[in-house]
Amino acid sequence: MTPEQSAQGALPGPRHDPFFRAVTAPAFTHEVLADLAAGRCAAVRVPDFLSPERCREVLDALRGREFDSYGQARVDPPVMRFGVGVSDHMADGGVADSYWKALEGHHEAWRGLGLSFDPFRFAREALAAHWPAGAAIGRRGGRELGAGVAREPNQGFQVHFDDALREYTGDLLDVPLVGQFAFNLYLSVPPSGGETVLWRHRWQPEDEAYRLPASYGYDEAVVRGAESFELSPRVGEALLIDPRYFHAVRPSRGDRRIALGFAVGLGTSGQLLTWA
Repeated sequence: MTPEQSAQGALPGPRHDPFFRAVTAPAFTHEVLADLAAGRCAAVRVPDFLSPERCREVLDALRGREFDSYGQARVDPPVMRFGVGVSDHMADGGVADSYWKALEGHHEAWRGLGLSFDPFRFAREALAAHWPAGAAIGRRGGRELGAGVAREPNQGFQVHFDDALREYTGDLLDVPLVGQFAFNLYLSVPPSGGETVLWRHRWQPEDEAYRLPASYGYDEAVVRGAESFELSPRVGEALLIDPRYFHAVRPSRGDRRIALGFAVGLGTSGQLLTWA
């Protein structure tokens, strides 16, 4: 610092964190996955992850099916989904027995679509292709959790974060986690809206003052002043984000926004473990 700067006060530092960024890659390579795990980026997007033909196959099969909503006391505005998520079966910091019963119906419903391939297996294999320890569905008490769900947040998701270490007492999976990601694969996108927004802000105790009553979400004032970026969804694109950053989905305008999704944890075993 020069004497002149010292006399006038320190110059403001840069407001941009070079590690808070989204990167685009042709595949989920070892390098980009390691960067995401290490915090050298906040999101990785892979265009053309799933072919247009396979996107249409899954989408056409889902169009004739009835979607359920997450519990509206907790998730408002409502978010529709096809499949079972563990978050609707939390009990005293653990997983209620009702989850395992619901999961049986989940497997039956997905088999009933009659798809020529398993899109969640396809995604896991793509994540495992360049990761030495591979990828597998996570287990709790020796039992596999759900592989994934289809979500339709046409009215958006509130500002929130996802962190299994904070949401569950002890370890959610049989293998402790040292990192967590969120995976989305877009089957249908609106002509406008539907963006995913990430803020460079992770949960702090004082953030609870901004939590919406009985909700998973927070008032957007919780991220006021934080650096942010937004990502517009594209059909066939896969997106991995670090969900421990506060994030949201903006309302869609003009068409349905349907994506396949699941959580990904980096276990102490080095393996990538998925669940929904």
